[in-house]
Formats: sequence, structure tokens, C-alpha cells
Amino acid sequence: MSTSRFINKCEYALFRHRGFVILAFIAMTLFLLFKASQIKLDAAFTKNIPLKHEYMQTYLKHAKDFGGANNILISVCDASGNIFNPQFFDTFKKIHDQVYYMPGVDRVLVKSLFSPSTRFVEVVEDGFAGGPVIPADFAADANGLAIVKQNVDKAGIVGRMVADDYSCAMVTAQLQEINPDTNEKLDTIAFANQLENDVRGQFENEQISVHIIGFAKMVGDVANGAKGVLAFFAVAIAITAVMVYLFSKSVTLTILPIACSLIAVIWQMGLLTVLGFGIDPMSILVPFLVFAIGVSHGVQMINATGKNVAAGLDAKTAAQASFRHLMIPGGVALLSDTVGFITLLIIEIGVIRELAITASLGVGVIILTNLFLLPVLMSYVRFKPSYVEAVSAPTPKADKFWRALSACAEPKVAAVILVISAVLFAGGYYQSKQLKIGDLQPGASSLHEDSRYNQDTFLITDRYAISVDYINVMVETDANGCTFHPIMDKIDQFQWRMENVPGVQSAVSLPSVSKTINAAFNEGNVKWRILPRTTESLVQSSSRVETSTGLLNGDCSVMPVILFLNDHKAETIEKVIAEAKKVGAELGTDTTKFMLASGPVGVMAATNEAVADAQDPMTWYVYIAVILLCLISFRSIRATIAVILPLYLVTVLATALMTLLGIGLTVSTLPVIALGVGIGVDYGIYILTNMTQPLRDGMPLREAYYNALKSTGSAVLFTAITLAIGVSTWVFSALKFQVDMGILLTFMFIVNMLGAVFVLPALAAFFWRKNR
Repeated sequence: MSTSRFINKCEYALFRHRGFVILAFIAMTLFLLFKASQIKLDAAFTKNIPLKHEYMQTYLKHAKDFGGANNILISVCDASGNIFNPQFFDTFKKIHDQVYYMPGVDRVLVKSLFSPSTRFVEVVEDGFAGGPVIPADFAADANGLAIVKQNVDKAGIVGRMVADDYSCAMVTAQLQEINPDTNEKLDTIAFANQLENDVRGQFENEQISVHIIGFAKMVGDVANGAKGVLAFFAVAIAITAVMVYLFSKSVTLTILPIACSLIAVIWQMGLLTVLGFGIDPMSILVPFLVFAIGVSHGVQMINATGKNVAAGLDAKTAAQASFRHLMIPGGVALLSDTVGFITLLIIEIGVIRELAITASLGVGVIILTNLFLLPVLMSYVRFKPSYVEAVSAPTPKADKFWRALSACAEPKVAAVILVISAVLFAGGYYQSKQLKIGDLQPGASSLHEDSRYNQDTFLITDRYAISVDYINVMVETDANGCTFHPIMDKIDQFQWRMENVPGVQSAVSLPSVSKTINAAFNEGNVKWRILPRTTESLVQSSSRVETSTGLLNGDCSVMPVILFLNDHKAETIEKVIAEAKKVGAELGTDTTKFMLASGPVGVMAATNEAVADAQDPMTWYVYIAVILLCLISFRSIRATIAVILPLYLVTVLATALMTLLGIGLTVSTLPVIALGVGIGVDYGIYILTNMTQPLRDGMPLREAYYNALKSTGSAVLFTAITLAIGVSTWVFSALKFQVDMGILLTFMFIVNMLGAVFVLPALAAFFWRKNR
């Protein structure tokens, strides 16, 4: 079936049964509105990690023995600067118990001063003595507190469970993926709210401050910030309505494209619920993008219909003509958007895949609401004579502007534009090579530096000797490996070499603890702080280290080396991972393997590598898909190149902008490139669609471009400016990643439009030489 025949059949079916089409859309919208009302925010730790990555395979393999990276750290601080007072210990005990009994917490792995596994050992005349740091008969009086302080010092937990200056104490907990009370997936956002209400809200006062960090708390803060997206959505609708009214000069023509775009959002949210998905806080911005894309294509439809009415056609005939004219370019543009989002599925990170599904569903729905429903609704509009007169009135200023702009298709002007574009491309390409994979700032990159979460993070890293950014290198060996000196010595060498890597703050492992215990067996003499060479002595020094320390498993076949890093910046992680691989390869054998990685930084390293591996394939898949769709639409290689080259220039410049603004390529910023390409191609497609047939008919290039600008130029400029204004308001968001996305999308919307208006005709001046 030919394209024109297919369009004619669609046109006949739509406009022959207009009432049925509208009733069907109303029924479907009401059903999906009901479903959309049931959608929930859905966040899970495993969705944010690449589960198939080799690091995460190691992480999952040993998570049962050593816990995962989904942990919570609660630092409780005393305003006096000294925790050894009755009020503090009374509150701290209540917080420990509150956390211990919270659903979803692995109670075995809850650690604090009040945990029975928090013990001290000391050398006495008769050998060793020890016990719980807080004895069973503890009373929070002067004598009891003095005993606890002595035990804290003996246990060597200052800097880990107690702040360096004794101003704070720590409760740590590991979270389970399945809530044992309900046997359902742990509701991370509800858990974060429970931490805020039942821990901080209940126990924080003028004397006691509570500082909470961890993945669940961070996601909860992001979810709370994401609620503000609704306000930005309302602002965007208001701005768009004003802009559409200024463009269309009609209340009806303002309402229709906005209503159809909102219907697309409703369908998108409803379909997600029908398919069993929630919406992740990281995907909360996608409905706005769907609305923006819908308005973009809706404006093209009302622009074309309005011009047809001004040419003397009645509303129905004008709407039919607009449908015929825009179905192919609009369909190709929307399919390009959809394919651009679908390519994100190649990234094996759950949150990005859900974003791809959410976005592609939304854009797919726009094909129905804005290319099918909108022209049918337009066919019922009664265009006032004043509107027709206003649209058909001569526009000498606008015509003069389009005539001046059409000079871009002249060879001399085109040559200047292409030279400037080449220089921009070269500079942008050079700058883009400095793009870093991962976070470039300390703290949670999704939140602002002054957010409560990041301030809590900075306080904990400042007051404790250990960093919250740590990575576990798992040493897998034979059973009872801790009783063999060659194995323990290799682990000790690995730790020593890694401690000397820039970015590593400190390290701990079973050999380092065993050396301290061995010295204790020899009257505490530092000369004996070495690894014993005999099996008997190794057994003696390592048997006192319990599995609850996280330094060995039950049969001593796995012994992690825990590396505490200064921060989790991309550069730090990259250096440490590279050195760990190098040293591990040098020291490893067939029976002793240094396996990366677990811990929060291990997860970040795996995520960074997954993002780096997906960056180029994703970009190429997006462009291959867009190229194929353009070839199908235009049936011309040079037309396709004229659309794609400006698009690629903007992609390179956007990547360069990220390096200049200090934005790293992360899970939240990676999709922006695909989004920018998918949305940016629309401008070029609409402009070139109005040029190709006149060029084939022999019309001079400048004249063809001038007519295209008169036909669709105002809609293209309006769309770009409206979308840019809408996303630029994101700079006021409480979410840092929304601010970053807003800046990048504003840039891409505007510069993609400039590429289509200036670079595309400049390329055409050399591709269509016969039409000069």
C-alpha cells in the first residue's frame, strides 16, 4: 500500500466517524484517568544498580554473609559536645530500639553501642578480658557512664561507632529487599518517611540532633522534592497556555492542543498502572516532557489548520488537509522520539529502563491524541471572521524577517554558517572528551549541597574517622584460608598497597586486625604487630574476630578488604578501581581471587561502568533509528544528512556544556542526550518536509526555504521558545538532578531550533546546487 493511499484511508476513517472517534477517546480517557489516580511512587535499591554487572554479581553472591550496600547510618549528636550524659544514652537506646524493630531492617545487622556484638577486649595480667561495651547492668549514672567511656576506648570504635570528639554516636542498619512482615517488596519511600517521623521527628530536640543518610533516606528526600514537580507542571501549563494564546490568538485553539497533550499524560500514567508499573522519583519529570512534546506537535496542527482556513477552506476540510500534510512528518518525528527513548532499554539499570518505558509509552500515545484526535476536534471549531481576517492579513514585518532569514540558503552566507558550525563542532568535540562518568561533587548528586541529607553526610564524614564512601574487595579463597600465612600475607599486601592510593582514606581487613591481636598476645609490644607464620598462631589471632565484624564469613573462605575513600567523585572511584584491578591481578592466584566489589562505592563503580559502556551504543542506536526514519520519510540521502548533521552538532555541544558546568554523566543525566535527539529532530523534519517537494519541482532553494519558513517557521520558533521557558523554570527545583536536566534541555531545545533554522538551509545550499 502506498503512503498516500494509507493516509487517505486513515483520513476517511477518522473524519467519516468523527463522533465515534471522540466518544472512544472520552471513554478511554475516563478509564485511564481512574487508573492514573492509582499510580504510586515506586523506588527500590536494586532498580538503581546494574544487576548483571560483574561487580554486582559479586555483591549479590556475598550479600547474605556481609550485607549489602543498602544501609542506613544514623548519627545521634549531643549539643553539649559530649555524649556521656544520662539524657543522651536514654535517647540513644530508644533510637536503637526504634530502628531495630522497624519493618524491613535486618535485625542481625543493626549495630550501635547497645548491640551485644559491640564488644571490647583488653590485655590483663591473666591474659585477656572483655565483654559488651555497655554491660548488662548498665545504669546511666556517673559511674556507669565512666565505665562505658573506658570500654569505648578499649574497643577501638572511636571514629567508627563514636565520633572522634565524642560528640555523636552511630546506629547502622542493613535493609532487606523484602519486607518480612508483608512478604512484599520493601516500600523504600514509606521507610524513609518512617525514619523521618519515628526517628528524627520523635527524638530530635534542642539537646539531641539526628542525622540520617543512606540510599533509602536519599530516595525519600528525592521523592519529597519530586512533589514540587507538580508545581512546576502547573507553571509550565500556565506558561504554555499564554504562549499558545499569543501564537493562535484564539481561546479555543489554545485549549485544544493543551487538552490533547494532557490527555496524553493521563493515558501514559494510566497505562503504566495497567502494566503494573509505578513511577520512580527519577522518572517524575517524564510526564512534563510528554506534555511538552504534545504541545509542540499540537501547535503545528493548529498552525496548519489556521492557515488553511485563512486560505478559504471550511473547518472540516482545513483539518483534513492539515491531517494529510502533517501525518507523515509528525508521525516520523514522534516515532523518532519513541525510538530514542526505547534505546535506553539497552542500559541494564532498572530505573533507566522504567524511564524508557514511561517515556516511549507517553510519546506513542501522542501519535493518537495529537495526530488523530486533535484534527478531528479542530474540524468542529467555528473560526470567527475576525480570526480568519487576522490570520490572512498581510504580515510585512514577519515576511521581511523570513526573507532575511532565508538568506541562510544563499551559498556565501551558507559557507560562513558552516565554517562557524565546524569551529563549534571542533571545540565542542575537544571539550566533550573531558566528560566524566559519575558524580563530580561530594554528597548525593540528586540533591543540592545545602540539602539536609547532604549536610548530614558532611557532618558524619567530618566527625568520624571513617568515610561513608567505602568499597569492599572480596578475597575468595579456600576454606579456612585465614589459617594459612601465604593467603593472609597476600591480603595484607593488597591492603597496604591500596592504602597508598590517592583517594583512599584508610583500610581494614582480617590480617590488619589479626596483627593487632597478635601483638596483644605478646604483651602489646608493637614489634609483634605482624602476621604469625605458623597456623597455630594464625588461628589464635584470627579466631577472636567474629563474623559479625564483616571481615570474614563462617568458614573463612571469603575475607573482604574494606577501603574507605575520601569521596565518591568519578575521578576518585576510577583511580581506586583501576589500582584495585591491577594489584588484585598481580597478587591473585587460581585459589585466591580479589573480586570487585561490594559496598556503596562498589555499586557506584558498577553503575559508572554500565553508563560508560552504554553511552556510545545508545547514541548510535538513537541516530541509526532517526536516520532510517528520515530515509523512509524523505526518500533522500541528502535530506536525511541535512536533518542529522545539525542534530549531531547539538549533541556534541550539549556534552561539552556538561563538562563546563561540572555535570557528570550519571543515571539521571544519561537519558538527556536521547531525549534531546528525539525531540530536537522534530524541527528539522517539519521544515524540510515543506521544502522537499518544491525542490523536486525545481523551485529555487531560497524561495523553497522562504515558503517553508512562512508555513511552519513561526510554529518552530514558538515551540522551541515555549519548551525552553517551561524547562528553564526547573532551575528553582529542590532537586539538583532536575536543575541539571532543566539546563541541558533548555540548551538543547533552543540550539536544536537554531540548528534547524540556520545550519539545515546552509547544508541544503550545497546539497541542492541545481536549485540555487
